[in-house]
Amino acid sequence: MPHETQVILDRVVLVKVDANIYGARKKLKKEDLVLADGSKLPPEDLASLGSKRLLDPDKLTVFNRLKKEAERICLRVGTRFLGGFAVPVESAAGITAELERIALDFAAAKTEFIAGYDAAVNDWVVRHPEFAGIIEQAVDSVEFVSTRLSFDFLVVSVGLPESLPPADVARLESKIGSLSEQMFYEISVEANQLIEQSLLGKEQVTRNALRPIRRMRDKLDGLGFLDHRVAPVVSTIDDLLARIPNKGAIEGSILQEILATAMLLSDPDKTRRHGEGLLAAQPPVIEETEEVIEHEEPELSAVPTPVIAETASDTPDFTDLFDGIFDDELEPESASDDWAFEVFLDKNQTKLDTNSDADESNPSEHSAEPATVTAGDDEEADDSDQDYWF
Repeated sequence: MPHETQVILDRVVLVKVDANIYGARKKLKKEDLVLADGSKLPPEDLASLGSKRLLDPDKLTVFNRLKKEAERICLRVGTRFLGGFAVPVESAAGITAELERIALDFAAAKTEFIAGYDAAVNDWVVRHPEFAGIIEQAVDSVEFVSTRLSFDFLVVSVGLPESLPPADVARLESKIGSLSEQMFYEISVEANQLIEQSLLGKEQVTRNALRPIRRMRDKLDGLGFLDHRVAPVVSTIDDLLARIPNKGAIEGSILQEILATAMLLSDPDKTRRHGEGLLAAQPPVIEETEEVIEHEEPELSAVPTPVIAETASDTPDFTDLFDGIFDDELEPESASDDWAFEVFLDKNQTKLDTNSDADESNPSEHSAEPATVTAGDDEEADDSDQDYWF
């Protein structure tokens, strides 16, 4: 499995919402219809008769609302995946808490519905007395209806067994690779709703229009690991939100920027291209790494310095040794600044006369000469020469 695929699987959990809602419908039969003389029904392969309602559909509205609310909660931070929702691991706890609340609301609504089920059926018959017969003969029992109303959810991690055939691995990788496309599509749906319901044709809007923008921003930020082009888009939204006044209605140029941003997000392809273009305009990250290395070079070059100095000082300067022996004018007892200067001139004159290329190119000799000229006191200089001599 590619590394990118494994990273995505490690960062998401799969939330499965299982909501069963009683439909209160039955298939319409031929005998349920009263045909006029000479009327004829089309054959079944041409047209179906449809269905008949057994009670007021408004009685079931609460269950459909709770199911849609659960889906919206998952879609707020996740995206559709394998019949459920791929949710970031860090958001799983919050999603679980909200789904547990919905489960409690669903159970309470179910208890209320079951208690009033018979009354709801009777009320429906009263409203349609001419069709009372076809309604009553199709009514389900309370026990059966109770089994058709349930809400539950499951949070699981997604992984691959080691022995899975390559074809199945490729199939899952394809599904994971399409997660970013699904995410951008869901963002485009919400952006289009914002444009149609709150922005088009408006000269000013309330701050409620910012809620969808923030929701889309948070979703993109949470799922940014699905696509590298998401981060620049999030930065664009953050820059826009930072420039919106904290109070009052939104109008003028800032409202036009909100509309432009919403229109960008309403097109998945343009959103991806915008993020890619912003990434291309950024400086390469590798330059920062090279700069760090350049700052470290002086520290590395300073390490060998003591070794070089030690080597130079340990190397005997035989030129200074013989200069001290055969130079009659050098007298340690009268060492002074003038004497040092005369010795220095004398040595330079000797090098010029002998044209010794080796002596001029020897770096250890040049480093040793200042040490001889700047010796501490006369007795130490004499002892040093005697040590070399013997």
